[in-house]
Amino acid sequence: MGMLIYGLLTGILFGFLLQKGRVVRYDKQIGALRFQDMTIIKFMMSAIIVGMVGIHFFDTFGLVQLLYKPLVLGENITGGMLFGLGWGLLGYCPGTQGGALGEGRWDALWGILGMIVGAGLYAETYPFLMKNVLNLGNYGYLTIPQLIGVNRWLVVIIFIAGVLALFRWFEKKGL
Repeated sequence: MGMLIYGLLTGILFGFLLQKGRVVRYDKQIGALRFQDMTIIKFMMSAIIVGMVGIHFFDTFGLVQLLYKPLVLGENITGGMLFGLGWGLLGYCPGTQGGALGEGRWDALWGILGMIVGAGLYAETYPFLMKNVLNLGNYGYLTIPQLIGVNRWLVVIIFIAGVLALFRWFEKKGL
């Protein structure tokens, strides 16, 4: 029960931050898709940095155990295409639809219903997809530091430096 409470509190905090960051607004979503407003990209990249540093810090000190998923191109490409198609058609990504609905944007309800129907269709077609699409390009448990043979903290530092440079460029361009 305690883990459910943590999940609920984390979800409330995430929703609050989505709303305060204004990323649940339709114009921000479309602006990101058209590369005219980088608010959502900045929000996502900031969350990735915090999560990346946090999880690697906890793992370094043995406070968590990382469980990697295998790199499977079929799954990643298929999932990315479906995610992008849904986001492009509706103008909300899955994470912002609940927040948009909470703010009274009823158009987000269509996306939520679409996700439910899509999940059902995926479950029904999963055996076929797994056999013919999802398992293509299975590279196993591979991480970027393993691939290039460096310490993971070097990858983290380079990633953070790249994101900060990208943020600076966005600001110079008024994005």
